[in-house]
Order: sequence, then structure tokens, then C-alpha cells
Amino acid sequence: MTVIGITGGIGCGKSYVSARMQLRGIPVYDSDSRAKLITSTDQSVKDALSELVGPALYCQCGCGVMQKEVLARFIFGNPDNMAKVDAIVHPRVRDDFRRGAAGLKNKEFCIIESAILFESGFDSEAGFTVCVDAPLQLRIERCVKRDNTTAQSVVARINSQMEQVEKCRLADYVIVNDNVTPLEPQIDALLLKCKETFIK
Repeated sequence: MTVIGITGGIGCGKSYVSARMQLRGIPVYDSDSRAKLITSTDQSVKDALSELVGPALYCQCGCGVMQKEVLARFIFGNPDNMAKVDAIVHPRVRDDFRRGAAGLKNKEFCIIESAILFESGFDSEAGFTVCVDAPLQLRIERCVKRDNTTAQSVVARINSQMEQVEKCRLADYVIVNDNVTPLEPQIDALLLKCKETFIK
């Protein structure tokens, strides 16, 4: 089975491209949503994060909901703190993906989707990496509409991520999601490229 890693900056549409591929019967592992689930339900992760960040990280009412603003304050502008959080969460997400992928041996492809595919090292799980790309202004417009937020807020989030041009450079393949270039032929070409790469 070939694991395809899909990434892209905010507003590029990586989840939309993954969904289009899922309609073709290709399983998709959404590492971002799984990480949220793990940090909400895995007691050992919750304990480690609480010890690192402080007891205020999780709601004390018994529901165990992570207080995102507490985590944001802990990691904002502090790469060392971010690295400590990642060191707790990323290995669990990686193990979770591997367990899921182990049951998919009958599939030709599966996808690991991650906003931080390269930054987290999850690209090492993939045999082939893809970056979904889109023009900056379109990305901003999409996020403003989707998240009911401001353009300034979106730009700040974009500036906090790895540069899109760098993601594209690191990827084996780039899919353009600009609302003009048809997606399906690009997905066809991507899957053909994967087959040619791994059938050799």
C-alpha cells in the first residue's frame, strides 16, 4: 500500500482534495482531527500535557475539555514550549496512524492529511507527498468566509505557518486548487504518478 501525505497552508483546500480522493474509495487519516481527539481522550497524554502546561489546561468540571486559549498562551512565541508539546502529542498521533494503516493492507493507497506534514515529521510515514496550493488572496477569502473571521486574523495565521512556497518545494507533487484548474485530472495524474513510482 502506498501512503500519500497531503498538506497545504490554511485555505489551500487540502481537506477538500482529500475528500475528493476519499470519494474514490481511498481511506483518509486526518491527523489534525485525530490529534484533537487524542488530546481530549488519551489520559496519559492529558496527564503529560497538564504536567507541562499546568492544571488549567483542561476544564476542571469533569468533562476534560482542553482550554485552547491556555495552550495558545503557553506556546505563543515560544518554540521550546511548542517542541515540548509536540514531543508529547506527535508520537501518539503517529502510533494511531500506524495502527489504522495496518488494517488497510488490501488497499492500494491511503492518505495521511496534515497541516504540518513536514514540520511534524509525518512525511516520513508517506511514500509520496502532495502539497495543495492556491493563490494567497483566494486563501484569505476562503478562510474569512469559512471561519467568520477577519482578513487580518487569517493573514496572521498564514504568517505563523511554514511558507507555502517551501511546502510546495518539499512535496513530490503539487495540486493547484484555484477554483479554475480542474481538480479531478490533477488527482488522476497524481495517482498515476504514484503507481509509476512504486511499481518500478
